[in-house]
Amino acid sequence: MENVVKNFNLIKQEIIDKKNVKIVAVTKTFPISHILPVINEGHTDFGENKVQEAMEKWTSIKQDFPKINLHLLGKLQTNKVKFVLPLFDYIHSLDNLKLASKIAEEQIKKNFKPKIFIQVNVGEEPQKGGIEAADVENFYKKCVDEYKLNIIGLMSIPPFNKDSKPYFIKMKELSENLGLKDISMGMSNDYLEAVKQGSTFIRVGSKIFGARG
Repeated sequence: MENVVKNFNLIKQEIIDKKNVKIVAVTKTFPISHILPVINEGHTDFGENKVQEAMEKWTSIKQDFPKINLHLLGKLQTNKVKFVLPLFDYIHSLDNLKLASKIAEEQIKKNFKPKIFIQVNVGEEPQKGGIEAADVENFYKKCVDEYKLNIIGLMSIPPFNKDSKPYFIKMKELSENLGLKDISMGMSNDYLEAVKQGSTFIRVGSKIFGARG
């Protein structure tokens, strides 16, 4: 278990001069016993991909550690939105207007506004969710003006097995065009490049917690 803390601190060291970068420790499939050392180290940002797993794992932990921010990283279906608020403080995967509308409805009901990233399909991959780069501006305006969502930034997962750098540069450009200061990009294999290109939220799992079974 001490390796988990050691791994986490090594990543912190690597980005120590980047005060504005948050490490989202991705905890999907790992039990709380494996995650607790990092919580006890004082870390507050954790990411899950599945709503059901997060509800089982984090509901009581968040009561014990009220400073924890939980980030939803995986695809969100509209029928799960009612379970997401207020358990998750951040949603990284807004990728369609139907979902935007459902979150808007639910945030009024729960009187809780999550911080939201718009997912961009920056590699134009048909199998991936996300808004096409050309449509991001219109989608963003609709989310803010019509649905009153708290959009804080953009998120992307570049194509696997390709150099991430050009995609990160593109994301930075899209983000600057909208005047957004946050970008969620970079995972265990490419977070250092992501930070160089302006990422403010890196999503790191296996580099901290080890390989998933």
